[in-house]
Amino acid sequence: MAKTKRVHRTMKTHFDIEKIVEKGIIINELDYDRALIADRKLRLLAKDSLHFKNLRTKLRDILERYENAKWRDIDKIDAQQLSESVKSEQIAEQERQFIENRKQSIRKKLKELDLTQENLAFILGHKSKTYMSELMNGIKPFTLKDLIIINRLLNIKMEVLIPAFLSKEDQIKVKEAVRKLDKPKVKLNSNNLVTVFIQ
Repeated sequence: MAKTKRVHRTMKTHFDIEKIVEKGIIINELDYDRALIADRKLRLLAKDSLHFKNLRTKLRDILERYENAKWRDIDKIDAQQLSESVKSEQIAEQERQFIENRKQSIRKKLKELDLTQENLAFILGHKSKTYMSELMNGIKPFTLKDLIIINRLLNIKMEVLIPAFLSKEDQIKVKEAVRKLDKPKVKLNSNNLVTVFIQ
């Protein structure tokens, strides 16, 4: 039972802006681009919530420190850094679009069923309206348990709810593990999922 609960807590989508704020540091370009997107979302949410306003203020300080450390000295910026930046922007944008599509799909189904976002929060066991807003907007990640309930309750396909992309670090780990196994029929496909090719 305890093992199942741990899985529900840990199997989340990849990015949690509050964890970045808690750590107080951005360590790579992808998290930087994700944080920039979160900053834009928080700008809108901050108009109605002191919590989001404070979160955005802390995030902007962290963004500024990263920019000063990585991008301030123009002479130190090389082609590799620029290339990594472009790739990171593309991944972060893909994630943003996924979260927006998921949010719109959930809202559409809620409307069809005459439910509100607050009703969904109650069903999922979340007491805070702010927390539900964080989940819907990708500020905090849904748990796997939340997404399974949404799938079964609202009849939304899992591929709309759970992103099928892996972090760069996870891709590297999987590719290295497959390489060490020396199994040429197994490789990471273009959708970032492990696929077995049968001849």
